[in-house]
This record gives sequence, structure tokens and C-alpha cells, in this order.
Amino acid sequence: MNCRTPLMLLVVFSLTCLLSVGRASAAESLKGSKPNIILVITDDQGYGPVGRHGHPWIQTPNLDRLYDSSTRFTRFLVAPTCSPTRAALMTGRHPMRNGVTHTILERERLTLNATTLPQILKTAGYTSGIFGKWHLGDEEDRQPHRRGFDEAFIHGAGGIGQAYACSCADAPGNKYFDPAIRHNGSFVKTEGFCTDLFFTAAMGWIKAAKDGDKPFFAYITTNAPHGPFIAPPKNRKRFTDVGFGEQQAGFYGMIENIDENVGRLLANLEKWKLFENTVVIFMSDNGMTGGGSGRPGQSLGKSPDGKDMFLYNAGMKGQKGSADEGGVRVPFFVRWDGRITPDRDVDFIAAHIDILPTLAGFAGATIPRQQVEGRSLLPLIEQQNVDWEDRYLFTHKGRWKTGADPNDSQWKDFAVRNQRFRFVENNALYDMQKDPGQKTNIIDQHPDIVKEMQTAYDAWWKQTVPMMDNESAPMSPTRPFHVLFQKQLDSTGIPAWQPPAL
Repeated sequence: MNCRTPLMLLVVFSLTCLLSVGRASAAESLKGSKPNIILVITDDQGYGPVGRHGHPWIQTPNLDRLYDSSTRFTRFLVAPTCSPTRAALMTGRHPMRNGVTHTILERERLTLNATTLPQILKTAGYTSGIFGKWHLGDEEDRQPHRRGFDEAFIHGAGGIGQAYACSCADAPGNKYFDPAIRHNGSFVKTEGFCTDLFFTAAMGWIKAAKDGDKPFFAYITTNAPHGPFIAPPKNRKRFTDVGFGEQQAGFYGMIENIDENVGRLLANLEKWKLFENTVVIFMSDNGMTGGGSGRPGQSLGKSPDGKDMFLYNAGMKGQKGSADEGGVRVPFFVRWDGRITPDRDVDFIAAHIDILPTLAGFAGATIPRQQVEGRSLLPLIEQQNVDWEDRYLFTHKGRWKTGADPNDSQWKDFAVRNQRFRFVENNALYDMQKDPGQKTNIIDQHPDIVKEMQTAYDAWWKQTVPMMDNESAPMSPTRPFHVLFQKQLDSTGIPAWQPPAL
């Protein structure tokens, strides 16, 4: 016993030293640390369809691995639909204060009066690339290569192949396979499935940027699993084989394809030894779409043991388009090996408006205070002993009829959220800590809280309406992507895109 005691003490001492070093590394300030930043945002996936979130059918081993390696914000809230979330992410302020009150009809266009995230990061020496969905204006002066991105590999509109009676339209005839993509202002013809293409383009750019003299920001923004629900055959077949309908098989298949691409990304980051100086973030843009469900109570098919399969949304009320928690809660995983504590949850509410100040904090960039209303999440990520003040977060679905007075919709399709309560539609209050599924309306028990939330929301609304600068915009007589595509087709043609070697 005596002879083993010094050895045991040495082992304990060594482990203590290692743990201390780990804590010191994690405690080192992240502000101004200038890591590379990769932000992956999926379209309409929502919170539920991730394996680690308890989903009973899909398999997401790579997202699960990212989950395990990350600090996770468990109550991260965005907008009920896609363009608004992207507008908030790009500016650090509520989407309606960027003029974004819809996803089409000129009301998806990000105001030209805002300074964007890549423009802010550029002041700290960053180069930025976007790969996938932009959806903040298809007119030339609103395109990402005019809003701070050095590399842009995107589709138009809100989804591949979409076209509306306004400026919001993708290249004509586009499909999820072999789409024409706008690459730095010119169209190229691709071969393959859209999600695979966006990740491949992003990884090629990252590979080139990693050896440069600038840190990089890669914004990988898939159109999947947005409808139409089309997945690669091998991903779809796994679900049709066990009885799912075509719509659900396409939705879930697209998510499993996203997971495969996340796996490709993580493998290359490891190969290129980028984990030690790169922050990786994964999120979605709004709650789960109807592709992951049928009508309430409707079976999605039969499981292999013959049981009916129903909607899974992590026990939440609401889906995409709803002001309830299920319409706006999404995953938010933040990984940086050696600098951010893995496998840790942060339960404070956080939101899309916090992304810009957080990333600017990593970069050491100065944010425009008159514009940004979100908070940097670095103190929570660093586990600082901070007094995190509660706040109200405001949600509104928007999407009122074009030309209508926004004030007529003030008290419809809205919610006010703080750390404990969600006030919805001016007729329901839920204690989200005791009742996260919003099953019991307690509005009659807390009249003072309801009054405070109504007053705060009313003041916010009155300040916001004058900033909705797309409301009177006339519909564009042309579709810019259609016009530019045809002009290029007639003059030089559409060249084949050459995928980068990885």
C-alpha cells in the first residue's frame, strides 16, 4: 500500500493539472480571438428532427456528434418563417425593423440601410462566403455579393425553382437535382443534388481560404428540407420501405442527407486541422415544416412492427408559421475544440438577433450600436459568472395582405417571450418552465404579467411599423434571375461548374 501511494498521488496530481489546463483554456477570453467561423443553417428543419432531440425515426449520427461536442442553447428562438430569421441573423435586429415582413412580394428584401454581418466582419479582417439560400432580395443591389460576401454560390427566391409575380424568383426551370446556380454574379450549371453541391462548394472555398492570411466566415445555408420534399433516392427509400408517405420520406430523407454532408464537413475540418481555430455553429431557420407531419392526429404511415407513426416535434405546440414555441425554437450548437466546453447546455433564452453581436464578438469587430439590438452570447458561452438580465423577445408572423395596414394585424399572430412566460395571440399565457408543451393557459392567474407584456409589445410595435420600408413597394415588373439567366444564355451560355477537389 505504501509503495503504491506515491504513484497514486502522482496520477491524481497529473489529472488535476490536465483538468486545470483544460479549464484555463476554456476560461480564456473568446472576445477578439478571431477564429474562423462556419455557420450551417437548414431550412424548415426545426428542433425536433435531430437524433439527440429524441426523434424516433431519423438517424443523424453526425449532428449527434456535433451536439455532443458543443455548447448548446436549449431555448434558441427565431422567426416563424425563413426570410425574417435570415434578416435578423444578418443585422442583429428584429426582421420587421429591416423591412422584412413576408417571404415574397418584395417584402422579403433586406433594407439597404442595414450594415450586414459580413460587412461588419470585414472590418476585423475576415473574408466571407455564402453557399445556398440567401432569400433577402433577388434584385441586384440586394444580392449577397453586394452586401459584403466575397464568395457567393446561391439559388434565387426562397427555394430552388420558385417563382412569384414579383422580383422573387429562382433561375427558370431549376430543380433540386442539377440546378443552375448563381456563382459570384454569373450562372453555372451543376450536376448533383442541391445540398451536396452547396456543401462541396463551401468546403472547396474553405480549403482555399484556410491557407490565406485572413480568417473566414462560411455561411452554409441549405434550401433543404424545404418543400418540395425531394431527397436523393437512397435517403428517401429508407423511409418509404417502412411505410412513410412520399412527402414525409422526402422531408426526413433530406435531413439525413444534410447529416451526411455535416459528416463530410467535420471529416474535412479534422483532415485540415481546422478544429483548433474554427467555431462551428448549427441551427435551423424556423420551426419544423408540415413535411414532417400530416394533419393533427393523422398517421404518417406504419412502423415495421405495424404501429401508426405520428408527428414528433419534441413535445412542443406549433410548427413553422406559428408564434408558439414549436414554430420558433431551433437547435443552436456551438463547437470550438479546446476553447468552448463540449456537451453543455445553456438554458437562457437566446435569439436570432444575438448571432451578429456574438460573431462580431469572436472577431473583435465593432458593431453599429444604433442598429444592433441583440446581445453577445459570449459571456454565456464562456461560462462567465454574469447577471444575465431577463428580456422580452417579440415574435410576429407577418404575412398580412400586400397593401394592408400593418396595424390591423398588430394583435394577431404574435407572441411575447421572456425566460419564464410565453404570451400568445393576446389570449393565452403559458409558464414555459413548468409547462413547455403549452397545455395550460394561465392568463387569468397573472393579469399583471399580461399587462406588462402587452405594454412592452405595444411600445415595440409602434417603434417598428415606421421601419417596415417594403410595405408600399410596387411589384417588380421583371424577375431579375430570369432576366440575367436569359441574357447570359443568349450571350455566352451557361458553363458547367467544376466542383473543387477536396
